Amino acid sequence: MIFLASRSPRRSELLRQLGVDFDVIDVDVPEQRLPDEPPFDYVSRVAREKAGAGLLQVVTVRDAIVLGADTEVVLDDDVFGKPVDATDAARMLRLLSGRAHRVVSVVWAVSAGREEHASCESTVAFDELSDDRIAAYVATGEPTGKAGAYAIQGRAAAFIRRLEGSYSGVMGLPLHETDRLLRLFDAAHVPA
Repeated sequence: MIFLASRSPRRSELLRQLGVDFDVIDVDVPEQRLPDEPPFDYVSRVAREKAGAGLLQVVTVRDAIVLGADTEVVLDDDVFGKPVDATDAARMLRLLSGRAHRVVSVVWAVSAGREEHASCESTVAFDELSDDRIAAYVATGEPTGKAGAYAIQGRAAAFIRRLEGSYSGVMGLPLHETDRLLRLFDAAHVPA
């Protein structure tokens, strides 16, 4: 049985694209970067903690496999998590405006006897964004709950000049890497 340790409707939607039967587990893991923690290490640690917290909830389920994922926007060495409010969202978008940034996504699959992970890094280049354009986007409410204050699958798609990497990874669950992980656990939807 596969479990997704995430409340994210986007991650559930993406996992369904793989044809996987799964249940969602609600986990509460602090997303706080440690001092001097490299961005990739932070993203991986949070994804692993989500998977581990989920596994603790289903430890009695035979052959349970729990997926935990985290995706963050990284500009230089700064990690842009979810904005705390509209002002914070506008601040993030102003910093991303006219620049390329990285989106780091890590997925962990854990079971009672095994742990594996996969990662994906994409580069997203934003157009120059005027203050009016940023304000209009923030007013839609779309930046709420989104790393870097934007949703590639939403209205912010119009901001993106170039994407190198995984569209699904930027959305929050890299499908190619997730499928590979499930195959390692013999839990993929189709034969290899």
